[in-house]
Amino acid sequence: MIFDKARYWQLLHENRDLGKNHAILTERLYARDCDFNAGAPIDHCFGATAIVERFWQPLVRAFPDLERRTEILMSGRFHDGDWFASTGYLVGHFENNLFGITASKRPHFLRYAWFDRVVGDHVVESYVLLDLARLMIETGQWPLRPPRGESWSPAPATQDGLALGKAEPGQSAKSLQLVEDMIAGLMSYDRQSLSSMGMKRFWTPQFQWYGPGGIGSARGHADYERAHQGPFLKAFPDRVGGNHKCRIGDGHYVASTGWPSLNATHLGDDWLGIPATGKRITQRIMDFWRRESDMLVENWVFIDMIDLIAQLGVDLLPGHERASA
Repeated sequence: MIFDKARYWQLLHENRDLGKNHAILTERLYARDCDFNAGAPIDHCFGATAIVERFWQPLVRAFPDLERRTEILMSGRFHDGDWFASTGYLVGHFENNLFGITASKRPHFLRYAWFDRVVGDHVVESYVLLDLARLMIETGQWPLRPPRGESWSPAPATQDGLALGKAEPGQSAKSLQLVEDMIAGLMSYDRQSLSSMGMKRFWTPQFQWYGPGGIGSARGHADYERAHQGPFLKAFPDRVGGNHKCRIGDGHYVASTGWPSLNATHLGDDWLGIPATGKRITQRIMDFWRRESDMLVENWVFIDMIDLIAQLGVDLLPGHERASA
């Protein structure tokens, strides 16, 4: 990789004051014809100018002192492409409305997940999710049932998410294989028993699962099954994964995204309180996992909840038209 993780991090860190430097960062980092894909309601931008106008300017208008706090940064190759994957928070005072969400006039930590593919020294393809659902919950504007899980989503327990050196290839491969095996287990669900997936083979007893707004976070198998897995599989029992844009291992970490990465039918009533619609839906998803020894211990999860729930007939941002879908 010509443009390595240390150089990528340097650009992010030098321009972490996004309120002032978002245009500079875009000019230095993104190709003029970059294919930029974000969660709803932004959806898609083509080219650096559109990234500034349609992605950054609304955010900076809403959060004038916007700052990036990166907590995990990874790099690797997927299908002959060089990728960076990161997650953390965009932090600032919510001074002006954002996509129809009323400003609170208070500071907020807006969760983000970000995947960039580079060619040479510029990003040519991006996928970004912002946890707007959690922002709506924090500001008292969430119109659906309260989340079953909690609201926490901390940095890695080991505080090593920003390792900028080159990881030992064997450790990266081991982490990636563990995640691949775990996902294969998820796909073995028999639509009757959660135990059919054999998740205890892959996760520590008290693993941490940090879910998106609307779902929340959980600790350990029983709490995870209560807060997310059970209701989700009742609602979407026929879900099928695929269409991965990136899946990389970097030391003890793994990151993956698909756009979309799940297809399913909404068949159950016990998810966010939305009655079964029978509709076929897709889900844009991003995951970051951390491994210890032979088991997974932490998982940061992002779902484009605005897009998913819109497919079920509920507009979470009424009055704000999506530019493209």
